[in-house]
Amino acid sequence: MKSTVAVLRVTPDTILPDIDRLVELAGVSRALAAGTTTILKDNISWHFPFPAANTTPWQLEGTIQALARRGFADQICVQNKTVVTNAFKGEDLNHYVPIFQRYQIPVLYNFKDGDMKWIPYAPKAKMRVLNRIYPEGIHIPDYFFGKNIVHLPTTKCHIYTTTTGAMKNAFGGLLNTRRHYTHSWIHETLVDLLAIQKEIHSGIFAIMDGTTAGNGPGPRTMYPVVKNVMLASADQVAIDAVAAKMMGFDPLSIDYIRLAHEAGLGVGDPRSIEIAGDVDAAAENWQFHVGKNLVRIGGGDLIWFGPLKRFQKLFFHTPLINGFILASDVYHDFYRWPLVDRRVFERWCETTGWGQMFLRYAQLGAQGALPLALSSLTVPTSTRIH
Repeated sequence: MKSTVAVLRVTPDTILPDIDRLVELAGVSRALAAGTTTILKDNISWHFPFPAANTTPWQLEGTIQALARRGFADQICVQNKTVVTNAFKGEDLNHYVPIFQRYQIPVLYNFKDGDMKWIPYAPKAKMRVLNRIYPEGIHIPDYFFGKNIVHLPTTKCHIYTTTTGAMKNAFGGLLNTRRHYTHSWIHETLVDLLAIQKEIHSGIFAIMDGTTAGNGPGPRTMYPVVKNVMLASADQVAIDAVAAKMMGFDPLSIDYIRLAHEAGLGVGDPRSIEIAGDVDAAAENWQFHVGKNLVRIGGGDLIWFGPLKRFQKLFFHTPLINGFILASDVYHDFYRWPLVDRRVFERWCETTGWGQMFLRYAQLGAQGALPLALSSLTVPTSTRIH
């Protein structure tokens, strides 16, 4: 069996028509069910606008336009929160709100009872770990049933899964705020969630932004590198496999891709994936690496994967969890952002076409205007922002 992944080189000048061509190449009209509500599941890895961490505003706007042009006009964005990210702050600082307003896209929050309820669900597929992690039963949002979903991840590394993309993007939407229970079995969890998605959604699609990609530990502690590409596919495993290969990793050496491939949930072997669009772009090797950040050095490995794993209930099922949350919050929001990462963001804005496009959304988005063309700017093929 072969799957198709569309890969295109893109520019700030042409990004919206580029996304339209991208989804056409990837077969979005065949992947989604007509006459059905389509959930836009953006990715907010950090509420601050760090390059490559979050869905970009042009990725969101281009997706809305491309879907509506093909008859998928009934679109709803669903946001989630985590213990370390604020959905309201994230959609504001990343300039999604003016886009939602301009295109009249309602936004629902899976953590607000007035928007949706978490109900028990018994998957038809055999679960690898979720039944064990949640012995009281798996609960998912009632709103997700029978709807299309379009995932909007970015191309980046992840400290615990090597890469993160379409499959990982389901994590926040389908699991509640106790998601940290799954970290020791994160690869198996992602496979379980993909199996559940295939049961509950009428169609699944992913549009991945690689205009600026994230090298390093991730998904927040990263080194942004301008790459000028975007990917799209109806196969969540295949798009993650192609992105992983472009980042420089062997896709089948990454457990969540390999396990999903072996389970028949998608194609993880690049030899069985057809590339539509710019084949040479898909053949690039960016030589990314993951490395470690303070979370792993500070004991995350010991608790999730090492000798302290047996004591997880003590750490994560008791008020002790608040200490870990506070430490992460202080590290990322009160050290990393003001003292390190804000400067990286500002340099990205000043020196790259994508950064200046981001500023156009900040300046003009509230007035409902499209970003101005950046024809006077040149965007290098690969620029690392230090």
